[in-house]
Amino acid sequence: MAGGPVDRLRAWARRLRSDAMTLWFARRHPDTPWWVQALVLVVVAYALSPIDLIPDAIPVLGLLDDAVLLPLLIWLALRWLPPHVRADAQARAARWTAEGGQRPRSRAGACAIAALWALLLGGAAWWAWRAWGAAA
Repeated sequence: MAGGPVDRLRAWARRLRSDAMTLWFARRHPDTPWWVQALVLVVVAYALSPIDLIPDAIPVLGLLDDAVLLPLLIWLALRWLPPHVRADAQARAARWTAEGGQRPRSRAGACAIAALWALLLGGAAWWAWRAWGAAA
């Protein structure tokens, strides 16, 4: 079925990937305001990180960041880009894709998410030790 829900979902996913690549190129454009660069850095690091903040194995919540949070942040970052920066970054992203450039990975994003998980697990362990240690 042409134009069915699956086709629309695929088109949306392609557009989202294209928008993430646009942000990848916009993050270092000299005309991007510093506060937009900060948002773009966070969004791009998370979007291109091989590690999810909320693992997909967690029912419902695991897909929530991919289906709601990430698209919302990408939309917001694109909206705040100056129009000429956005146009330049879109053109560069289109050229990169047409030339068969590989999707970049964000090692910094992966490290940041791994560090956040380590802090959360360490905090939970500390809290459990304090809670059960005080009861003993």
